[in-house]
Order: sequence, then structure tokens, then C-alpha cells
Amino acid sequence: MNVLDWTKLPDLAAVALLTCAFASVARRGQTPISRLWLTAWLLIATHFAAFMFLAAPGIFGILAGDVGLASLTAAGVLFAYAAIPYREEPSSKWMLASLLATNTLYICLSNVSPAADWALTPASMLFGGVPLVVALLSARRFQHFLRWMIVILYCSLSVFLLLVQHRPGNGGDLALNGVLFTVYFVCCIHFWFTYHRASTGAFITIAGFLTWAFVFVVGPSMQTFYPTVHIESEVWNLPKYVVAVGMILLLLEDQLEHNKYLALHDELTGLPNRRLFQDRLTIALERARRSSSKAALLVIDLDHFKQVNDTLGHHAGDLLLQQVGALFLGRVRNCDTVARTGGDEFSVILEETASADSAHQVAQALLQNLNQPLTVEGRIIRVGASIGIAVYPDDAAEMESLCIAADLRMYDEKNFARGRSEQLAPGKIPPQPVVSEAVQPDLRMAPERYRA
Repeated sequence: MNVLDWTKLPDLAAVALLTCAFASVARRGQTPISRLWLTAWLLIATHFAAFMFLAAPGIFGILAGDVGLASLTAAGVLFAYAAIPYREEPSSKWMLASLLATNTLYICLSNVSPAADWALTPASMLFGGVPLVVALLSARRFQHFLRWMIVILYCSLSVFLLLVQHRPGNGGDLALNGVLFTVYFVCCIHFWFTYHRASTGAFITIAGFLTWAFVFVVGPSMQTFYPTVHIESEVWNLPKYVVAVGMILLLLEDQLEHNKYLALHDELTGLPNRRLFQDRLTIALERARRSSSKAALLVIDLDHFKQVNDTLGHHAGDLLLQQVGALFLGRVRNCDTVARTGGDEFSVILEETASADSAHQVAQALLQNLNQPLTVEGRIIRVGASIGIAVYPDDAAEMESLCIAADLRMYDEKNFARGRSEQLAPGKIPPQPVVSEAVQPDLRMAPERYRA
């Protein structure tokens, strides 16, 4: 007797190739989601490999069926878990474990039927009972409509299983198809919620999961109402390949979006870089030109930043830049732009500024905040800055001229401050940044946010 079902080999080869392609794409930008997806696709490949041994005699055939179906349901549960936005919530991990356990238990019991028919009823009740208990126990701390959607669907599945699983003839098959339909319909809903965007990858993946779920409805219906119509098994497996292609496209889309973000933002502070700053300044000036209003550009250069690097190291300098960027970002309006345009240089675009005095008020507020102590690696650092201000259209009517005017005024301020310090202490080394041990590491600075 031939133990292996070689008709499953093409499907196994196709899924294995798609899994390798998926792994190759995911390796370029590994995330917790991509690792969960890859694990799920390995389970799909295990499903096909196990089904090649369904014809094995005795316990080996039963075990192959258990492994194949359990892998298929576990893959769907992992797909759904990867798509929820609250994966780190502790109760989500309990929900994941409960769904994996109840699916595996029911499949194993149904595969040894009729010897375990008595256990199918309590096992089917667990489908609705366990998720409901997890949701109720965590309801005071966390709630989300996707959580309750899972509870409703699995409670419905529990009722369906109680109604059909003991039917003579095809009751067991209907029950298993109901389980698989629920698992992949949940995937469809979760992906629709998380990837609700107009992209090819999202559309293909969501449509693939929806088709995958309805395979377990259409297949039994065709056998019941059109028993003479024969459809090759490869047709029923097409949704799996569609989902795999869709997920690869989703990964590529996410990587392209991430690369676009990196091209326009400073990697250290997350602020817009010079390229994005220039684009936003162009737009701000054009908007001011159309509305006959003013816009201001602030160029901010930190004082003694090199001494901070030399004294505490580059890591401390990086942390200081991050704190300063966050400080600036929290002190301007949402419509304004804070960018890191150089090593220790920041630029601020103030849109619809009422007057030059308003821009000077913002500059003074930023300087006052910088004069407050900052805590970096357990040390208190006080740094100052020189700020150059240029106002459109008073100082310049073009972007390049406005930037030059702001730069020149920033250097004038720096030279003035340096000359003043030399007059106060002739012949001495210019003042260094004040660095001392932190007495209160958790310093909190909360001056009022600027409002024009």
C-alpha cells in the first residue's frame, strides 16, 4: 500500500517556495509581525507535509491528520494574533493560548471519533466559554471591540458545533469546516481593521483571507448540492497562495514606507531632516504668500555641544540632542515644524506668525527652556544656544535668501555672545557647559506652550 499521497507534493512545494520568498523579504526588515507571519507559514507547510501521510495505517494516519489540521488552525490563530493592535496586552497572550489549546483539543478529539464522541460536547463548549472568561476577567483593565468580536464569533461557533457535530453522516466534517471557517474569518476581520488602507497588498490579503474562509463553506455545499461536480484540490488551495502574495506585498509596502520615512527624517531624533525641512519651508512660504501673512524661520545652534561630546562621550551627546529635539517639539504649535538640519543645529518654521515680535518671543521662550538643566546619564547639563531669526516677507521673499538671513543672524548672535564673554573674562578659556552630578534625575520642565 502506498503510504504517501503524492498529490499533495505540488501544494507543499508551492507553499515552501512562497514561504522562502516571504522569509527573504521579511529578513530585510524583521519585525515581531513578520516573525509571527513566518511562523504561521511554516505551520501551513507542516499542514501540507502531514497530509501527505493521511493514508498511513493505524495511529500514524490519525496522527498525521491531527498534526495537519492543528497546524492549519494554529496558523490562522497566529495570523489573527499578529494583526491585532494590542498584542502586548497580557490578556491577549492568554486569549492566544486559549484559542490554540481549544482548537487543537477539538481537532484531536474529532479525529478519533466515534471513540471520543462523549468528549466533543464539552470541547465544543470550550470554544465559546474560554474566550468569554478571558474577556470578562480582563474587562476592567482592557476592552476592545475586536476582543468582543472574537468572543461573539467563537460563542457562535460553539453553538454551531453543538447543533451539527453529532449529526449522522457528515456531522463531523461540518464541525471541522465550521472551526476552520471561524479561524480564517477572524483573520479577515483583523486584517481589515489593521490594514484598512488603499493598497494592493492590503486588498489582496484581505480578499484572500475572506476567500480562504469561505472555502470551508462553499466546499461542503458543493458536495451536498452538486455531488457530480468535481473541483481539483488545487483550486481550493488558491486562496492560500493569494494570501501569501498579499502578505509579501504588505511587507514590501511597509519597507518602502519605512525607507521613505528614513529619507525624510533624522534617524536620531525622529525630526524632519534638511530635505523635508526645505519642502515644508517652501510650502509655508507659498501659503504665507497666498494669504498675505508672515512666516518666520528660526535657526538654532547649540553652544558648547562639542565639549559635551568630549566630556561625556558621543552617546551622551546623542541623548542630549534627543532631549533638545523633544523640548523644541513640545514648545511650538502643531502647525509649526521643528527640524534637525545639522549636527547640533535645529530649525523651526513658524507659520502664520503675527509679527516679528512674536517670532522673537518664541525664540526667547526656547532659550529660557534651554537654560534649564537637562539630565543626561545621571548628570545635569546646562547648555545654551544662539538663535537667528528671519521673517518672511520682511527680511527676504525667497526661501534661500530667508535661510541665509537666519544663518547670518545666528552667527552674529554667537559672535556677540563670544565677544561678550571675552570682555567679561579677558585671556581666559571660553566657558564650558556646566556638567554636574544629578541631584534630582527626574527633572520636569513644563513651561507654557507657545501660542501665536
